[in-house]
Amino acid sequence: MNRKPRALIIGGSLSGLFTATTLRAIGWDVDIFERSPNELDSRGGGIVLQGDVLAAFDFAGIRTGSGLGVQSGDRIYLNRADEVISRTFMPQTQTSWNMLYATMKAHLPASVVHPGERFVRFEQDADGITAHFASGRVERGDLLIGADGARSAVREQVMPGRPPRYAGYVAWRGLVPEADLPPAAAEVLAGTFAFQQGEDHLLLEYLVPGDNRSVQAGERRWNWVWYRKAEPMQELPSLMTDRFGARHAFSLAPGLMKDEDIARLRHAASDQLAPTFQALVHGTREPFAQAILDLQVEKMVFGRAVLLGDAAFVPRPHTAGSTAKAAANALALAMILKSANTRIDLALASWQKLQLREGLAMTAWGMRMGDQIMGLSHPLERRRASKPLKRRRRP
Repeated sequence: MNRKPRALIIGGSLSGLFTATTLRAIGWDVDIFERSPNELDSRGGGIVLQGDVLAAFDFAGIRTGSGLGVQSGDRIYLNRADEVISRTFMPQTQTSWNMLYATMKAHLPASVVHPGERFVRFEQDADGITAHFASGRVERGDLLIGADGARSAVREQVMPGRPPRYAGYVAWRGLVPEADLPPAAAEVLAGTFAFQQGEDHLLLEYLVPGDNRSVQAGERRWNWVWYRKAEPMQELPSLMTDRFGARHAFSLAPGLMKDEDIARLRHAASDQLAPTFQALVHGTREPFAQAILDLQVEKMVFGRAVLLGDAAFVPRPHTAGSTAKAAANALALAMILKSANTRIDLALASWQKLQLREGLAMTAWGMRMGDQIMGLSHPLERRRASKPLKRRRRP
């Protein structure tokens, strides 16, 4: 009797869910192993909805009912005096991490997700791959997929000593219930995707679904992101130390930021931002933060182990491509495995070739754009500047 092929998916955030839903659509058995014992929260905030996400949902047969997000029309730039200095019609849709997460989670049987399972290592042979977990659990499958994010434990096994690199600046973020913003500020921002650009900082804002995933007017949330430099040796470690004294690697969830850091954020907003954006920052009860990271790999397939999403490439958020890239990786994998039948290894080689090219292009573009926005030199230029020039030999 023929059995279904089985995928062991490490990581239960968006990358893992995209992978699980698309592979199930082609008849694979899937199991997701998530290290957190609790339901994941929506610390990611807002997401620009891209076509790759919609394509993955359509392929997986996920119905979205009333819609996945909130539409905006004009893209505007404000100056410090709250004047609109640029307006361009650029319609798009914005969604949220919790909207995508909950929608995909509801599409999967509860038995597919295994919380509280920390991946330790894998081993493989000619017949498949075996995953070991800290709990003592051992699972066997045809494919193991590292969808466990920028600090991937799977990547650490196959490419040890390759953590993401801090880019030199931080995204301060917040979500404000739609009804909580003063009417004057809401009038300025209504129906727009709004920005304020400074010499070495950038703030952007857009509406996203509410905490209950509602897209009805009055029940949505204002999502803002403010990119600001933070010195890596002093400022960043202090910021990433939470109100309880615990040190975090690259992000602080809502509710963890120290009161003094919130006070400094609000003071900086009063000093640098347009009054409309000041209202957003001051109206945020629990701001959160994430360091901007860079990660590129030269390989995504290691036998029957695969790196996918942010476990392989971490694009700067200016590309609006992290979630879309995870969806595209997962959809392309499912499509090529479906057409490959039992020739999994050949399918993986073909999948890797295209995904590497696209991942490298997206991350390189994001680095250039982010460094230009923040007034930083490009990483390649920094590396060149730190090395002595070598004399070229004549042929």
